[in-house]
Amino acid sequence: MTTHYMGVGSIAARYGVSRSAVSKWRDRYPPGSPHPFPRPDVEIDGVPGWAPDRLGEIDAWRDGLPGRGAGGGRPRRRD
Repeated sequence: MTTHYMGVGSIAARYGVSRSAVSKWRDRYPPGSPHPFPRPDVEIDGVPGWAPDRLGEIDAWRDGLPGRGAGGGRPRRRD
């Protein structure tokens, strides 16, 4: 029996973002950070894969991201 894994492209499609966005999440939220992206279950030639039954964990991680502008960000322009 063949085991199937989701790659960065599948995760990106689930959230309507680019593959690059998912790669940036992995870079910005590494293991050991306060909100680490879930570690892949497998890596083949440097390509990560997550088991489909971990979608709930990935969803929870995504739902826990700070909202846009969290932390203040750039001050709004006052006219």
